[in-house]
Amino acid sequence: MSWNPALDPHCPTGDEVDSIETLIIPRARDIGAFEVRRALPSAKRQMVGPFIFFDQMGPAELLTDQGIDVRPHPHIGLGTVTYLYQGGIMHRDSLGYELEIEPGAVNWMVAGRGITHSERSSAERRRAPQSLFGIQTWVALPDEAEDVDAAFHHHGKDALPFLQDEGKEVRLIMGHAYGERALVHTYSDMFYADAVLAPGAGLPLTDDHEDRGLYISTGSITVGGQDFEAGQMMIFRPGDKVSVHAGPRGARLLLLGGETFNGPRYIWWNFVASSKERIEEAKQAWREGDWQNGRFHLPPTDDKEHIPLPEGGR
Repeated sequence: MSWNPALDPHCPTGDEVDSIETLIIPRARDIGAFEVRRALPSAKRQMVGPFIFFDQMGPAELLTDQGIDVRPHPHIGLGTVTYLYQGGIMHRDSLGYELEIEPGAVNWMVAGRGITHSERSSAERRRAPQSLFGIQTWVALPDEAEDVDAAFHHHGKDALPFLQDEGKEVRLIMGHAYGERALVHTYSDMFYADAVLAPGAGLPLTDDHEDRGLYISTGSITVGGQDFEAGQMMIFRPGDKVSVHAGPRGARLLLLGGETFNGPRYIWWNFVASSKERIEEAKQAWREGDWQNGRFHLPPTDDKEHIPLPEGGR
């Protein structure tokens, strides 16, 4: 696909850094085999557009026989996107879908009223050392879509809209940006894109969305003369023209945002909802554990164990 002229960077005004409304330094936690850095939700911002959860996994080098084993657990009121740079994760869900998530592919799991899934390293990958590096996000569903039927959609890397020019590449994961629209059906106005910039390359942030942010996965960028390193998320003021330039090592960014919601979202454990009552109902259903006739079912090929309901919050 030819380059979209909308991706040519404009000249910064000199005070562009003032357009950064919020700068988030993710908190890190060690989960055993590797480190996870959580940018959303944070004390400064719960959401960016519909994005309510944002975790960086790794980068990590796993030894032979090592892997991840996230047992079956439930979700409501959201959609998950696991986007990998390196490695693979085997996805199994209560709808019967079972496939390995691979780098560059989009895997959109819509929880709606309720879904259960597990995330594990495959037996094949455990036979040798492996690298794992990626981002997991949750997208909150708007009020009218909270109770939609659960669904799972997969699109390979080559099916995603891809724009490139000298020194820059943008792969659109979900939503619409830069005149392109991704294949995945979304329930609110949004965008999510993977951008790779060569050293010194410039890229404007799309300006046709209400709420906009970016996360620096690797490298560094300059905004309005100020430098920012990998592992930082920044959120920009609505309507401002913003352009970023990669540092001397280049940069890889995830661009994200969309329309803001009319009301707050409550988040507890793996549940997101517009009301506390919805969360209490989901908690009770998971606590009861009626996998045959209840609200939640276990993945057909991973039904021997599950994560119990925690006593406290996230």
